[in-house]
Amino acid sequence: MITRDELKSIADNGIWKQNSSLVQLLGLCPLLAVTTNMVNGVMLSLATIIVMAVANVAVASLRNFIPHEIRIPVFILIVAALVTVVDLLFNANLHELYLVLGIFIPLIVTNCIVLARVEAFANKNPPLQSTFDGIFMGLGMLWTLALLGTLREFFGSGTLLGGIDMVFPSLQPIQVLPESYPGFLLALLPPGAFILLGCLIAWKNWIEARAAARAKQKPPAPVEALGCH
Repeated sequence: MITRDELKSIADNGIWKQNSSLVQLLGLCPLLAVTTNMVNGVMLSLATIIVMAVANVAVASLRNFIPHEIRIPVFILIVAALVTVVDLLFNANLHELYLVLGIFIPLIVTNCIVLARVEAFANKNPPLQSTFDGIFMGLGMLWTLALLGTLREFFGSGTLLGGIDMVFPSLQPIQVLPESYPGFLLALLPPGAFILLGCLIAWKNWIEARAAARAKQKPPAPVEALGCH
């Protein structure tokens, strides 16, 4: 079983405190390459979440049977098998999006986020906690890539939800800015992604600095005087 405090700690670490993109700075290759719009970032993140959650529970369940000397090759084999399944599912059901994401779905095998959590958490914790760790670490990646993709798409082309028709054919991208908007090419290029990622990291650090300052200014709780009996 998992307690509420354990679940809260895992969620806080995955989504905010140890965010894989803003704190650990892992998986920068897909982060910079596929976040030209929100849809690409979200769908790649969902594929990563599936792989991380299942890989974590598999490793946590088998950790006592895997010799320490060969654990890394076994971990990679498990992750590679799961990525192959996800890759085939994308190819069969979301073929247009599969062509857009290209090599970055198979590259989940070498994603530092996946291997780091398998080695650092799943290899040392029970299956249930490991499953939630994979999910919340993936959710931290998801909201970061979604926000970064939204900003790049908005500034780069003036639209939102570009490519949504590849997932839901009945939907169309939203033209936020006038069609005469010339676009801001830098936002769609990797240097623009670096700049916006730096802004997101600065924003996160600013929020944490304000929270720490408020915590220092908060008066201590009054201590009740002990009576003599």
